[in-house]
Amino acid sequence: MPRSSLAMSRSESTGVTLQDLPKSNVFTTKLPPDAQFPTPESSAGATRSQLGPRMVKAALYTYVRPDPVEDNPELLAVSPLALRSIGLASTEPTKPEFLRLVSGNGGFEDISYPWAQCYGGWQFGQWAGQLGDGRAISLFEATNPETKIRYELQLKGAGQTPYSRFADGKAVLRSSIREFIVSEYLYSIGIPSTRALSLTLLPGNQAIRENIETCAIVCRFAESWIRIGTFDLLRARGDRKNLRLLSDYVREEVLKTKERVDGEDGSSGVRGDGVRNRYEDMYREIVRRNALTVAKWQAYGFMNGVLNTDNTSIMGLSLDFGPFSFMDSFNPKFTPNHDDHTLRYCYKNQPTIIWWNLVRLAEDLAELFAATPEMLDSEVGEEYKSIFLAEYKQLMATRLGFTGLRETDMDDVYSPLLDILEDAHVDFGHFFRRLSELPIFELMESDEEAQLTAAEGLMPKAVLTTVQKGPEKILKWLKLYAERLEEKEDAKRMERMKKVNPKFIPKNWVLEEIIQRVEQKGERGVLGDVIKLVENPFADRWEGVKDAERWCGDVPKLEVGMQCSCSS
Repeated sequence: MPRSSLAMSRSESTGVTLQDLPKSNVFTTKLPPDAQFPTPESSAGATRSQLGPRMVKAALYTYVRPDPVEDNPELLAVSPLALRSIGLASTEPTKPEFLRLVSGNGGFEDISYPWAQCYGGWQFGQWAGQLGDGRAISLFEATNPETKIRYELQLKGAGQTPYSRFADGKAVLRSSIREFIVSEYLYSIGIPSTRALSLTLLPGNQAIRENIETCAIVCRFAESWIRIGTFDLLRARGDRKNLRLLSDYVREEVLKTKERVDGEDGSSGVRGDGVRNRYEDMYREIVRRNALTVAKWQAYGFMNGVLNTDNTSIMGLSLDFGPFSFMDSFNPKFTPNHDDHTLRYCYKNQPTIIWWNLVRLAEDLAELFAATPEMLDSEVGEEYKSIFLAEYKQLMATRLGFTGLRETDMDDVYSPLLDILEDAHVDFGHFFRRLSELPIFELMESDEEAQLTAAEGLMPKAVLTTVQKGPEKILKWLKLYAERLEEKEDAKRMERMKKVNPKFIPKNWVLEEIIQRVEQKGERGVLGDVIKLVENPFADRWEGVKDAERWCGDVPKLEVGMQCSCSS
């Protein structure tokens, strides 16, 4: 495929070829396969109906190949950020073998045969039993030759697996575009996330969702795709042997905690010298990572929409993007999931829900380190809360341009700000960027009319006539903010703030427009344009992107608070 037809924005990176990229299959080597098809050969010789869907016991995965695609798959977009992370040369997407691989048409089965992972989960607070990779198939592990970081490459939408249940194993273009953009965006702004390498259209394949839709595949990657739900299923089935085996794998191969000291025989409890046992050490690392990630979500206004335990990463990665959203008008009770009628997964509940999921993990591991309710409530729970609050406070201080933290900031600065943002219907993400561009000390020397005009500029234009005294409330906070700032020089603060407050945020209305333009109008360049913004969302401008300023502007009035379904 000619280079010009791909949605990419930069090509200066160096790297290796797909052929020379170091590959491995540590996951399938160290963990137990599906007993009905224990080898690649046995799976390759089976029909799709023999493989499943079905219940799979005492296993962490099943060998299964993607469905081959015969109808001219089209490589719509490739992430330059992802190429650099994996260690691939920027020219690789132009080669036929790249398209063959990311469209599910095979490659490197001699090194690592594809597989789908087995796991369960608690969904909306109820035990859902076996779930698993119903439409995701892992290809191999790839190690970046320079960073030595190992990633597991996976195709989402590559066909049925034993874990598809009643589903078709496909992904539609709409949801694939959303995941491709947001996973790379989260990485760009520093939020741990699974990643997306490529987006491939399958023009001859269709699936029924809300309507009949064209299918697509996202080639995505992560250091690990193991979830809390992976542990949940083993515990629910009383599979102690594999639960311990999985725990050892996570300690040694994923979290790299195997060098830490543990009990002499690795049993529950601690040694006489008070050193924690290795499984508690692993658990607390998972707690720490998830506390840090959810703090970042809250500080940047990101909502997953479906924080089931099968969507909660043991690495603290943002995982499995369905009805996600970035906050528009600040509303702590907002959920982007239109099926979440009880608001279980709304913005303000995310820290509590992640802790609820972590408690389920503690129950899974209880026999390995005596995870008692008392210990969770009095010790680990407080540790989670402390890590979360420390990270959240630091992020908010950084976003507001403070050079240091004060104990009183939460009560004196952050809480009053959030109250005003909610009361005045102010856009959460845009507020911080616009504040980054406001010379606050120059403003404080102006007359009140100029100050009120500046305060109006921090609000969406559509709400200026509907919110009573909104500018006055914001101005009152701005005066408090000016007094709090340690550095009484606008230029340095503004420059510092713009590096952490993105101008571009992939709001749902922007994603919906891009989907419509690609899907219905056949546009391809729009994907290349949005990738430029995703690569550097903190920039002031993006050369050659005519829609950039509009995408970074106010959310259209009728599209504020857009919600999505779980198939989004």
